[in-house]
Amino acid sequence: MSAPIEDYALISDLETAAMVGRDGSVDWLCLPRFDSPACLAALLGTEDHGFWRVAPVSGGACTRRAYRSDTLVLDSVWETAAGTVRVTDFMPPRGQLPCVVRVVEGLKGAVTVRSELRLRFHQGRVVPWVRDIAPCTVAVAGPDAVWLGADGLVRVADGDGSATSWEVTVPAGRRLALSLAWAPSHLPEPPAPLFLPAETVLKETIDFWRNWSAQCCYQGPWREAVVRSLITLKALTYAPTGGIVAAPTTSLPGCIGGERNWDHRHCWLRDSTAALSCLLRSGYHAEATAWLDWLVRAIAGDPADLQTVYGVKGQRLLPETEAPWLPGYAGSRPVRFGNSAVGQFQLDVYGEVLDTLWLSLRAGIPMPAHVWDLVQELMGFLHRHWREADQGLWQVRGPRRQFVHSKVMAWVAADRALRMGELLGRNSSSGEWRAMRDEVHRQVCQEGWDPARRSFVQSYGSSALDASALLMPRLGFLPARDERVRATVRAMRGLGHGGFVRRYAHGGTGPHRVDGMHGGEGAFVACSLWYAEALAATGRPRQAREAFERVLAVRNDVGLLSEQWDPDAGRQLGNAPQAFSHIALVETAFALSAGQAPDRR
Repeated sequence: MSAPIEDYALISDLETAAMVGRDGSVDWLCLPRFDSPACLAALLGTEDHGFWRVAPVSGGACTRRAYRSDTLVLDSVWETAAGTVRVTDFMPPRGQLPCVVRVVEGLKGAVTVRSELRLRFHQGRVVPWVRDIAPCTVAVAGPDAVWLGADGLVRVADGDGSATSWEVTVPAGRRLALSLAWAPSHLPEPPAPLFLPAETVLKETIDFWRNWSAQCCYQGPWREAVVRSLITLKALTYAPTGGIVAAPTTSLPGCIGGERNWDHRHCWLRDSTAALSCLLRSGYHAEATAWLDWLVRAIAGDPADLQTVYGVKGQRLLPETEAPWLPGYAGSRPVRFGNSAVGQFQLDVYGEVLDTLWLSLRAGIPMPAHVWDLVQELMGFLHRHWREADQGLWQVRGPRRQFVHSKVMAWVAADRALRMGELLGRNSSSGEWRAMRDEVHRQVCQEGWDPARRSFVQSYGSSALDASALLMPRLGFLPARDERVRATVRAMRGLGHGGFVRRYAHGGTGPHRVDGMHGGEGAFVACSLWYAEALAATGRPRQAREAFERVLAVRNDVGLLSEQWDPDAGRQLGNAPQAFSHIALVETAFALSAGQAPDRR
């Protein structure tokens, strides 16, 4: 049986991440980057696909665990019949090579602890060649080498050679460390991080996170949740470029046993404005600037080639492949690597990019002269193509449609381009852009509004609801006091599921099934937070707070949110932790603390 998604905690070195279960097992680790092939992949299969467990030999889940305050350093404590032991897991912010450090400390009595490591390179598929090169053990396969240093542990015979194990009895007061580091396989020496004193590295890691967290300027009633979400967002940032991955995992399902399994180890333009707003509002100007710089580099080129998603370095080619050797999380197949959304036509991303540029300019981030040329190129393309059908915010794999949110974001693009032109004194195309903005607005209000349902709908000619309509007041398309906005917020009860909000309904068959996929999915965490924000904006603060705190209540024990929540089963679904969910949490906390939704205009 697969452990619940909420059983996993995150550690990260700002270039990759590991997922640590309550049983002390690292079941997911990609090295050396977020989007590299996994060398521990039990999360999507079995222990035969790679894991690293450090826990008492008696086994079982830890008694309690928590991050040290304002850090990404994880403490897991086991209380056993023989005594109490703590395992502290962390990844030092990247110096040169990635390293996972696990410190074992006896707190009471004497507990026998076992470390069992089973490396499987190339997404859990390739068994490496394992050798002892004193004082380390090294596993090699192709271009990859993983070195393990075990401080004070005794090697245990590993039978068929499929795993490497150590054991030691840890009395109260004794502390020892295990360090796992990746290096290119052609380098003959163990990586330097293996020989750094664990206590020194632990202190430096704690100091790094606490100094970073102290910059948070949010002082409202939900500060603990906001800081944890911001730490998570920082942990999902690829530091060399500033790109933010949607999640560190792939193929965790939106429906257990279903096919809604996607690779989120890449950077979505959909997240751009909300991420920038979240970082700026929270006091993280440097991170916001780095994200903007990544964005401008990634989208450079012909605006007709603008993609919905890019790699952490701005890569455009992210071919989607399947891994038939992996049975999937709880039997959810196929397991996918890469994402074919790179080839979709999605109008809303033009609005997201221009909204991001406007927000950064308004915040005082310098805009190089060539960025205005980019604005003009994007608007030129959008002016010619905004009337076309697309695949929408949710990147549906069904037929293209005239999605209402896509048209709203075309309006946003024109609106922000006009505002930037006014601020910069560049108004050469203002008449054309203003005419487009007005036409889009008229069309959405006529074609996107269903008078019978009393709501804005998902696409022209449809009566289906879509939670993206909740963003209209935040985007400035219509004021929150507009009765059409208020009616749309009321109508969203039709997407309600156990107090949470789905992104859209999944009924219909064949051409009437909007996303082209089988099966349903859970309620979307971000949509549930948009609903709370929209309730506040439309004058229902008590209901807004209740909706917000329902989301806070389904964070896992260390404060993490996945993409979705299943109110029926009471469990998280989808890739985890999800940047989109944590960004929305921060934005909603600011909105509710201020008494109104943020205005991007």
